[in-house]
Amino acid sequence: MKTSEPLASKIRPHVLGDFVGQEHLVGKGKPLKTAMQNGYIFSMIFWGPPGVGKTTLAMIYAQEIKADFFHLSAVSAGKADVKEIIEKAQKSQNKTIFFLDEIHRFNKAQQDYLLPYVEDGTIILIGATTENPSFEVIAPLLSRCRVFVLNELNEKEMLQIIDRALKELTDKGAVELDEDAQAWLSNMANGDARQAITMIENTYKLYKKITVDTLKKTLQSKHLRYDKQGEEHYNTISAFIKSMRAGDADAVVYYLARMVESGEDPLYIARRMVIFASEDVGLASPSALVVANEVFEACQSIGYPECAINLAHGAVFLAKSKKDRRSYNALMAAMDDVRKYGNLPVPLKIRNPVTRLNKKLGYGKGYEKYDKTSLLPDELKEKRYLQ
Repeated sequence: MKTSEPLASKIRPHVLGDFVGQEHLVGKGKPLKTAMQNGYIFSMIFWGPPGVGKTTLAMIYAQEIKADFFHLSAVSAGKADVKEIIEKAQKSQNKTIFFLDEIHRFNKAQQDYLLPYVEDGTIILIGATTENPSFEVIAPLLSRCRVFVLNELNEKEMLQIIDRALKELTDKGAVELDEDAQAWLSNMANGDARQAITMIENTYKLYKKITVDTLKKTLQSKHLRYDKQGEEHYNTISAFIKSMRAGDADAVVYYLARMVESGEDPLYIARRMVIFASEDVGLASPSALVVANEVFEACQSIGYPECAINLAHGAVFLAKSKKDRRSYNALMAAMDDVRKYGNLPVPLKIRNPVTRLNKKLGYGKGYEKYDKTSLLPDELKEKRYLQ
């Protein structure tokens, strides 16, 4: 094996038994494991945060169903690259898996081009995205794919991967890593296995020892950290959002400028602002959502370089707005109860009495338009979600 091969590539699992995480998809009886065991072939979208195994799962799936595997990133690929893969697929006797990373970066025309080849089975498309595919993948293509949601890796899973990376570093055995360094690394990576592995590799190359101190020094090495499509991308958008939340307009403009200068997709930034307008500003200033949506529309119609002005206008407005997360917190609390209790019976008086039988059973009985009593299911009548 090439010594220049990145550590993350060296320790990438090649069989499902070595894969860590995503038990809801690859555990016993779960959909992806069942598909691989039974040779079910279908196109799919993997939606989840970075470094949780999207590429690895696609490669394992291709291997299990004995398909040819082609991998492109939508960040750098164009129509000619896709056409070349399709031509190879048309000539091949095997099924062809086309794994398209960052599928949300393909525009509508590029996604339209894929559609007939997915539809006629020339290629089995596996798209990977960190963005909600409902917004980023055209409806005809999305309807022909199953969407699987991948989760951040938990602490136990992260430690398994960290241990595997340490053992691969030297020929003489595992590199020692004390509990403090393990905990720091796991927390810093925030469920992103690739980021943790890269930190381990870079720290070992620089210092030959992996401690909290050397990990921190590595993190501050800009030439190691910068990657517009990787860690820096997520760190910067995180800093941008947290600065808006704190009301620090100077920091907001600075992190926005970094993203603009790096060529970040303006719609990606604007979409985060639309979410922020409801999640963080919320009831304190309902007009924030209107402003954020108008910024998004401006970015769509104008594009760079001028739409950077619209982004700055909206971002500063959101930063300076009062914040109120009550509606967001209410939704999260209600969703917890929905998961806990399932579909509780709707009170009879607010059911729709569309048939005689419904009326006979009491549907709609006692309903008043401006009822002041709780209309929640009986089990939740004392709940107050909106604090």
